Amino acid sequence: MAMQFDLTEEQQQVKRMVRNFAETEIKPNVMAWDEAQHFPRELFAKMGELGLTGVIFPEELGGAGMGYVEYATVIEEIARVCGSVGLSVAAHNSLCTNHLFQYGTPEQKQKYVTPLAKGQKLGSWALTEPSSGSDASGMKTNAVRSNGGWVINGSKNFITHGISSDICVVLAITDREMRSRGISAFVVERGTKGFIAGKKENKLGVRASETASIIFEDCWIPNENLLGERGRGFVNAMQVLDGGRISIAALALGIAQGAYEAALKYSLERRQFDQPIFDFEAIQFKLADMATQIDAARLLIFRAAWLKDNKRPTTRESAMAKLYASEIAVKVAEEAIQIHGGYGYTKDYPVEKYWRDSKLCTIGEGTSEVQRLVIARQLVASL
Repeated sequence: MAMQFDLTEEQQQVKRMVRNFAETEIKPNVMAWDEAQHFPRELFAKMGELGLTGVIFPEELGGAGMGYVEYATVIEEIARVCGSVGLSVAAHNSLCTNHLFQYGTPEQKQKYVTPLAKGQKLGSWALTEPSSGSDASGMKTNAVRSNGGWVINGSKNFITHGISSDICVVLAITDREMRSRGISAFVVERGTKGFIAGKKENKLGVRASETASIIFEDCWIPNENLLGERGRGFVNAMQVLDGGRISIAALALGIAQGAYEAALKYSLERRQFDQPIFDFEAIQFKLADMATQIDAARLLIFRAAWLKDNKRPTTRESAMAKLYASEIAVKVAEEAIQIHGGYGYTKDYPVEKYWRDSKLCTIGEGTSEVQRLVIARQLVASL
């Protein structure tokens, strides 16, 4: 396939549709949701009807049947208006639903992927623990065979939709001696005895995306809830994260785009010394750098998405896209505040929220430091 820099007409239609949805259904509520830390669960049914809760899954399973280029476009357009909703859509699609789609049995896909893809159910994905963040293989949560099933004990934290999700994919140790090769994945439904929602986090940014801990206390699940092969859970989780990083890169891109647009608009309206501040070279240089960085991030993301759609390895490219996009999102949002001056430090203008939201992108789904490790290992592996 030839290299392509333009979205197709169908992809442009998707972009316009999502932008319209974000502007009409999300934008009027952004600051109220942020202030109240309200997770807008009610949006998921609407987004399901538009295919946004199952972007990358086939139509026969209730999905939209689109690829990663469309998916990155969807996340960018939502995050351009609200990083919180963008994060929730990304975690629902890329992590929980995608893990089930990639490694589930036909029965599991029918039972779980279909309602998730349609937006009828909400998903969460539980990997991180209080004592194992970047060292995900050092987890303590374990699953022991019992009565034709498994009993899970342990706790997870920083889980998107930890309280509200209906379906949770959880990683647990099934053979401690095997370290990362002794970790398996399971699917646990809300209402299962011993599956307990924990503390909701009070966060700096993306405050309308619910983040909470999950506790498992003698939580018994049947054997058919084992997801994928026993002992392959961690390996599969790392493969799921390859795609997830594309969506977090797109999340960062959308936040950066929103902050840049707000700064450009303000620079044309705000007057000092009898002229718009855009006329000052110092402001022009800031905006030129911001626009260039955003375009560079978008190209990295679309390369990774294109590779993913063409069934090519994306470990290095996904990590590069996520690393660069997340770090420039923080820089762009900070410069947007600078362009706004004192007003940028108030909640009367949107740029302070873009800045708060941007920082998560350098931490979630692998910190910038972890991305650099992943990239460095890939450099050696390619020799």
